[in-house]
Amino acid sequence: MKIIVQKFGGTSIASRDLRIRVGEIIRSTRDEGYAVVVVVSAMGRKNDAYATDTLINLVTDTNPNPAPRELDLIMACGEQISGVMLSAQLATMDIESQFLTGPQAGIVTDGNFGNAHIRYINPKKIMECLAQGIVPIVAGFQGMSEEGELNTLGRGGSDTTASALGVALNAEFIDIFTDVEGVMTADPRIVQNARLLDEVTYNEICQLARDGAKVVHPRAIEIAMQKGIPLRVRSTFTESVGTLVTNRIAGFDEPVKIVSDRLITGITYTSNIAQFKIITSQIENPRGLELKIFKSLALADISVDFINVQPEIIMFTVPVEQAGKGVEVLKNLDIMPAVEHDCAKVAIVGAAMTGIPGIMARVVEALTESDIQILQSGDSYTNIWCLVKKQNMQRAVQALHDKFELGKK
Repeated sequence: MKIIVQKFGGTSIASRDLRIRVGEIIRSTRDEGYAVVVVVSAMGRKNDAYATDTLINLVTDTNPNPAPRELDLIMACGEQISGVMLSAQLATMDIESQFLTGPQAGIVTDGNFGNAHIRYINPKKIMECLAQGIVPIVAGFQGMSEEGELNTLGRGGSDTTASALGVALNAEFIDIFTDVEGVMTADPRIVQNARLLDEVTYNEICQLARDGAKVVHPRAIEIAMQKGIPLRVRSTFTESVGTLVTNRIAGFDEPVKIVSDRLITGITYTSNIAQFKIITSQIENPRGLELKIFKSLALADISVDFINVQPEIIMFTVPVEQAGKGVEVLKNLDIMPAVEHDCAKVAIVGAAMTGIPGIMARVVEALTESDIQILQSGDSYTNIWCLVKKQNMQRAVQALHDKFELGKK
């Protein structure tokens, strides 16, 4: 049995017409000889009636700090509503289906409310449905602990559900259907000549996701990568084949596309960042300073990123909403940081840049030509990122996209 797992995001099932469109995609996939397992997100987006944020607000309007257990229970309702509605729609199209909650689908978690990890999956019920020609529709974003408590999987959890099921079922493909055609070289709302990428590697898309691209959750990519299952990012609204995410090499009887000349895959960004600078020479007793700073921030549950530690200066970033809390933590250590608010991180990502000289020079050249100051920079094997003022973010993304000629096929 050849299985495809198809995940449909909230915008893909938000109306009756869209649910009919999803039904047509499912029917077409089955006609191609595949058994289909469907994963659904909550319908719509923020402020829509059954969106996850709307359900959260129902509780927090009454109690700003609800118990995590109860919050998980209401957050899980959105996907259940979506699944039942899609199943009802498929019935009108003579497609037999059965809705399963995360626990009913055999998804077992580590018990962490609000951000649980999947420990394992027992897909017995799903396989029973497939054996009978029934399309199982699984609620994304949720599972059950071994203690019998319902848990949600954190934001992007429906992507995670789809990937985990794909691995558990040894699927041929994992399809992530959304409202964009696939993975683009940059955000098309910023870069008019952003181009659809036909293929990317697991590492590249994972890095793009971690650096701000919101097409697929990085945890979902990592799960699919463990078993090498190809993942496709596709649009519900077009016939485009989307973007293929894989590290597989085509068979010897197939033509092999050479893509080694593509140094950079895409440009991405993250906004609403605050930069902290601490001049160590201004500290009366700097011994053990780094440990004091980062341990205190960790105890205060403040997430730090973009860390540069040098003998004379310590720099890092935090989400802008945590900047005030971070300053208070450091004041308690008799440290007065210099804080640069309203920053953004822009990054170039590409698996082929490793060991290639001149990439950073081109990054600096692009930003200098656009009169954009680099506040901080860093790199890894597959990316280079620069911190800039938020007001320069869009120009920086466009400048880098142009410098590396990503608009060209």
